[in-house]
Parts: sequence; structure tokens; C-alpha cells
Amino acid sequence: MIQGHINETTAVGCKAWFALYTKPRSEFKAAEQIEEIGVEFYLPTITRLKQWSDRKKKITEPLLRGYIFIFADEKQRVLSLESQAVVRCIFDGGRPARIPQWQIDNLRTMLSTKSDFFVHEGLTRGTKVRITDGPFSGVVGIVQDTVNGKEIAVSIDLLNRSVIAHLPNESIFEVVKE
Repeated sequence: MIQGHINETTAVGCKAWFALYTKPRSEFKAAEQIEEIGVEFYLPTITRLKQWSDRKKKITEPLLRGYIFIFADEKQRVLSLESQAVVRCIFDGGRPARIPQWQIDNLRTMLSTKSDFFVHEGLTRGTKVRITDGPFSGVVGIVQDTVNGKEIAVSIDLLNRSVIAHLPNESIFEVVKE
């Protein structure tokens, strides 16, 4: 995973997580440009084994294609939008959409495990649960119905995407009531 640094001169209390939409296949370039201006960012990545006709190679790619997250105040958010690889900020209700810290934490927790992932596009459905035991302990997500067994989705609803992880049989979870 690529993680930027924090600009110490900005008040932490004013900062929030925002999702930026990048140009196609420009997530890593956006990360470089945002890092150059001193804004903290998070680009969740996964490593996959790709096979061509003559060889296999491990490739690191963005988990959520076309998106990068920044932890910024309003001035830094606007400055980040000036990066050539960034197209726009994701909006919700006419305002820049703020991504809750727990959703960023869930992504980090899931990606710290060595499990297989795939991204499911579309709205999440099902019961919200917190995994209490197993390799995903502490992750909050949405249960998805599958033919193969249980799966859990950690949803970033504002992006209309869900990260799906196959849960090992030893995982235990509880229903989260809001």
C-alpha cells in the first residue's frame, strides 16, 4: 500500500478523508503528484499474479480503480484537485463527500491480511456485521449472499463499490445494531 505523509503546518481538526477520481490508469501518478504538494493520501493496492502467454509476473495495482483518498483540509483538497492526474472530487448532496475514518480503517485492516480480494461494484445489501474473531477481527462490513459460502463486504458507499473478502470458517461475527 502507498501512504503519503502528513503536512505538519495544517490544523488536524479541520481535516477529513475525501475520495478523488483520477484519470484512467493514473492512480499512482496522482499519488506522486499529491505527495509532491505535501497532502496525506491513501492508495489501497493489491498484488496479483498476472499470466501472459510466455511468463507470470506479480503486479501491484489499485484496489479501487480510478480513486485515491486524501486526508486534507479544504485548502489542501482544492490544491489536490489541481494535480494533472486528478479529475474531480467525489460529491454527495452538493458538497465534497467526506469518507468516515472507520471505512478507511476497514480497508487498511482487510488489506493487511493475506487473503484474496475482488471488488464488487454496485450497492451493498444485507446485514451489517463486526467480525469478532479470525484474521479479519475488528472489521465491520456487510454480509453478501453467495453460492460458495459466506463473504463480507467492506463498503465505501459513496464510491458505489464494495471490497469483498472470503471469510475463513474460523471467523466469528456479530450483528451491528445502529
